[in-house]
Amino acid sequence: MTTKRCTWVSMDNPLMLEYHDLEWGVPVHDDRKHFEFLVLEAAQAGLSWSIVLKKREGYRRAFSEFDPEKVARYTESRIQKLTLDPAIIRNRMKIEAAVRNARALLAIQEEFGSFDVYCWRFVDGRPKVNRWKATREIPATSSESDAFSKDLKHRGFSFVGSTVVYAHMQAVGMVNDHLADCFRYREIRRLDSVIARADSPARQRSRTAPAP
Repeated sequence: MTTKRCTWVSMDNPLMLEYHDLEWGVPVHDDRKHFEFLVLEAAQAGLSWSIVLKKREGYRRAFSEFDPEKVARYTESRIQKLTLDPAIIRNRMKIEAAVRNARALLAIQEEFGSFDVYCWRFVDGRPKVNRWKATREIPATSSESDAFSKDLKHRGFSFVGSTVVYAHMQAVGMVNDHLADCFRYREIRRLDSVIARADSPARQRSRTAPAP
């Protein structure tokens, strides 16, 4: 039998296929991984995700393995050097945003203990599970991404409009937007059930963290 996948996945694109099958929608509870997706999703603005995936390893090298503490210390000369790096998207505003967002992320870690705890408050510590039958049904934003985006901007983040934030929520599993007939839809639901039984530390803390 043919494996059913979300219709946006190109079978001719190995990177996209691997991303869909192994990463997209899997609940993330690691701050460095959160930062990685924030950098990549901001870089995607106005471009296709396939372009960003091709440059992912370049971004990993350019942005210190997505370590926000290191990126937060990038100087003007380091930023200028990155604008000349062909391994990444050489958009100065997006590069500056990555550095600015790293600094803002560190401030959130200081306040909440982790960026992960902060993020998951916007869905009450549990993935929002949708049941879409067609890609056209999937929204570009939600009330949760609107609130998340607004708060991030208030905290000094850039390139975090509601559309970018909703993409982040999809990527890190805060929302399950795999189509209902995609093989990953049920796999991720089962994965979340396992996590729920274990009751992850982030989920425990999100219940006691101040509401956004």
